[in-house]
Amino acid sequence: MKKRILILHTGGTISMSEDSSGKVKPNEQNPLTELPLPLSHNLELVTEEIFNVPSPHMDPPHMLKLSLRLRQAQKEGFFGAVVTHGTDTLEETALFLDLTLDQKMPVVVTGAMRSSNEIGSDGLYNFKSAIMVASAAASIDKGVVVVMNDEIHAARFVTKTHTTNVATFRTPTFGPIGIISDNHVVYVQDTISEKCLPINKINDHVYLIKAYAGMDGTILAALDKDSTQGIVIEALGAGNLPPQTLPALQQLLHHQIPVILVSRCFNGIAEPVYDYEGGGVNLQKMGVIFCRGLNGQKARIKLLVGLSAGLSGTKLAHYINS
Repeated sequence: MKKRILILHTGGTISMSEDSSGKVKPNEQNPLTELPLPLSHNLELVTEEIFNVPSPHMDPPHMLKLSLRLRQAQKEGFFGAVVTHGTDTLEETALFLDLTLDQKMPVVVTGAMRSSNEIGSDGLYNFKSAIMVASAAASIDKGVVVVMNDEIHAARFVTKTHTTNVATFRTPTFGPIGIISDNHVVYVQDTISEKCLPINKINDHVYLIKAYAGMDGTILAALDKDSTQGIVIEALGAGNLPPQTLPALQQLLHHQIPVILVSRCFNGIAEPVYDYEGGGVNLQKMGVIFCRGLNGQKARIKLLVGLSAGLSGTKLAHYINS
């Protein structure tokens, strides 16, 4: 019996090509559908072009539509699924799916750094690799993964690290969970199961800001309004803020706006280590929630999903820290 794999194309560089002036732009026809793809005979690919948008156009409503389609695909008996995506926001969509889908059906997100008619285009190769991973029995219960450049990364921690290099997707601190080698899918790490919140609506107005030397409370005060649902701050070091931000931060917390703290550092996790004015210990006592291991854009997605599921207070804090 053939394994049915759902292919969901969303746009991005993997579905673009250069025009006569050398500029990369979307095509009316996805070039992946026109290229030969050598695959095992025991696979049946079902292809849907659910969107055709550049990666910066992707937003939470798009992500929710993808999640709902993938939930339906599991009910329809698909063995696995591949989502092709632009790389700029790929990590955010991958995490959104990981948080809103159960872990059973393999779901692989992939993309390309070079368009289809560039020398050394990586799109078709990554697409083939993604299908291999999505159809592998070893991928069951691994959660959503990102497959690029012969590596398999957990959606939770992978991030884009270079603007143009084909090896841009990396997992700082923890490394990839698997590789594709000699046409075999090999996992070298287990994934930690994540609480699934199968949301059906989006609570947006969740913001991300970055701390810097000499920062005051101006930006935080500007976000202190009724429409603000939550804020993620990429803090300094292990999780510290300049003391000038504290009055505005206290007002946000007083108005019961959840504030999540991550580190702006590339490696490591945010922890309440320092006990001084603006230090992590002080911030945690104020009511700031530390999010360990995620970067800013991923913490924003997790906060958005938690709020959309109706979590608040201690339940929200536990979810963010899980």
